[in-house]
Amino acid sequence: MISVGDLARALGAEVHGDETLPLDGAAEPDKAGPGQIALAMSPAFAEGLRAGKARAAVVWPGADWRALGLEAAIVAPRARYLMAGVTHVFGVEPKVAPGIHPTAVIDPGAEIGAGAAIGPFVVIGEGARIGADARILAHVTIAEHAVIGDGALIQTGVKIGARVRIGHRFIAQPGAVIGADGFSFVTPTPGNVEEARAVGAISAKARESYVRINSLGSVVIGDDVEIGANSCVDRGTIADTLVGDGTKIDNLVQIGHNVKVGRTCLVCGHVAVGGSTVIGDRVVLGGKAAVADHLTIGANSVITGNSGVASNVPPNRIMMGYPAVPMEANVEMYKALRRLPRLLSRLSQQQKQVSKTGETD
Repeated sequence: MISVGDLARALGAEVHGDETLPLDGAAEPDKAGPGQIALAMSPAFAEGLRAGKARAAVVWPGADWRALGLEAAIVAPRARYLMAGVTHVFGVEPKVAPGIHPTAVIDPGAEIGAGAAIGPFVVIGEGARIGADARILAHVTIAEHAVIGDGALIQTGVKIGARVRIGHRFIAQPGAVIGADGFSFVTPTPGNVEEARAVGAISAKARESYVRINSLGSVVIGDDVEIGANSCVDRGTIADTLVGDGTKIDNLVQIGHNVKVGRTCLVCGHVAVGGSTVIGDRVVLGGKAAVADHLTIGANSVITGNSGVASNVPPNRIMMGYPAVPMEANVEMYKALRRLPRLLSRLSQQQKQVSKTGETD
């Protein structure tokens, strides 16, 4: 339970009305009860507020909160940022009992930091080091000589491979796999892909079996990184795969071997990044974007959803389409494509007129 005034102070936000109103949660405007803060950050939510039973709400700047039937209001000049604070205040953290669960299997050579909580059926390998106050939920596997910093939250079923090094305040959602072998194979003589790249064609000759190139490197992850459910970060072939501080990776993402992801990047769901690609700082990769191997994506660039990146991207670019081109060019191409049926129809009519003129002559 928290008062409206205390919530506003926790958010660093402006508050009006009765600051003593108690709150025990947050809700959408039309569903909020008397003890909940309604999240109504734009005028579009006004009708919802009138339909709900909230006594207090987070409202847009300039809102007439009294006319909306409220007893108190918190003003949100930047709505989504303030909403993040609200969700932190009322968030429900995953629960794991303090200490080490009796079913956990921990190698005697592993080091467990002070205050760490380790759930049932966790396996921690030889020489692994777990930081202070880490929370490791059920069925997590942490392989030999992995290092995890302080304050980690590792959810159920996560797999962390050998020699992986992870910074502080790491979050891994259920089922993430960090440090699996990279997808790297070779044939004794040039294969189809190598031949296609070299000469632009593929011969009909039989091919030898693929031979695995083992991954001798590992994965290094910075501080304040989050990796989503069922995402994979493969370890490097020789050098390590890198993920920079503050980067957030969504669910069902594939980061290939030897990839270097910069600081404070956003990698959305279903993104796939080919091996040895370098992604600069503060890059955003939209959902289902695909990035080929051995490329460089410059800092501050945005790759929109469903785009396919097949060549290097300079810094500060917005790229769209397949293959990805600057957004302005892609929009013009799309407009031209939309006009194409009409242009073809006009061309067909003109051809008919020319044919009729020829018959008349």
